[in-house]
Amino acid sequence: MAAPRGSGRAGPGMYEPGDIGDRTQKVEIVHITSLKKVEDCLVLIYTEGPDLGKRFDLKGAIVSVGRDPDNDIFLDEETVSRRHAKFEKKGGRTCIIDLESTNGTYLNDARLEPLSEHTLGNGDKVKVGRSIFKYLSGDATEASYYEEIHRMAIMDGLTGLFNKRYLTEALDRESARAKRYGRPLALIMIDLDHFKNVNDSFGHLAGDHVLKEVGEIFRSRVRREEIVARYGGEEFAIILPETDKAGALAVAEQMRQKVEGHVFTFSGRKIRLTISAGVSEVSEGRHDFKEFLRIADERLYASKHTGRNRTSDT
Repeated sequence: MAAPRGSGRAGPGMYEPGDIGDRTQKVEIVHITSLKKVEDCLVLIYTEGPDLGKRFDLKGAIVSVGRDPDNDIFLDEETVSRRHAKFEKKGGRTCIIDLESTNGTYLNDARLEPLSEHTLGNGDKVKVGRSIFKYLSGDATEASYYEEIHRMAIMDGLTGLFNKRYLTEALDRESARAKRYGRPLALIMIDLDHFKNVNDSFGHLAGDHVLKEVGEIFRSRVRREEIVARYGGEEFAIILPETDKAGALAVAEQMRQKVEGHVFTFSGRKIRLTISAGVSEVSEGRHDFKEFLRIADERLYASKHTGRNRTSDT
């Protein structure tokens, strides 16, 4: 167990007494802007994973699709070949070409001949494995619609972080990839200490404000390829690819210190907060990602039961 730095106190920190009252909270108005024309893109309109509605821009001359992570569009499905198909721009048109895949590539339900070129038209549907893409060009309205579906499906509405659904799907995918290629992968589970006291002392609007700001702190401390999610309530999780347990413990400790030293302010009142964290490495979850998750969660609660405001990797 990593020894906590700072005060090491078991309580939630200092709270100023008082109540925010019944004042209506002022919010900023978001102005609607006109939609612009989009370049050629694919939108994932059917999938068994969390990426429903995800948009893939076809900016390059060639965009590859397959099960190998090196593809421009990576589909981690057993029915997808490692190099399944490609989209290629030729003379102002966009073509789909099947790369002699095992299970074939389908354009509007018709299986394509291997290595043959087929020009795509706006609204065409391309099926690769169990995933179905829709080709869009020109009007951005439909692309924006699907993007909003995708955002709503994977994002937590309060914090703007990924949600639990996306986290579990990503953890399953990343742990399988880490085991397949022998790469390190770590997970941090985080819980806000005595968060109920914030809601009880300052009100639920203050609690929501703190949750959003904590999410911003976590997001600002991770790399682009790392995934920060709100797991539920006041619990968060961070997936760290290419990071072992020692590295994850260092990140968790940085997060703990950052939150402990931060002053949250709501309606002119100051709130102090601490967190507890647990860390696990994919090699410890020998069966599946659920075991990997369970180990980190157990260590989180070990941190809470041994005094809070600390991190644990055992």
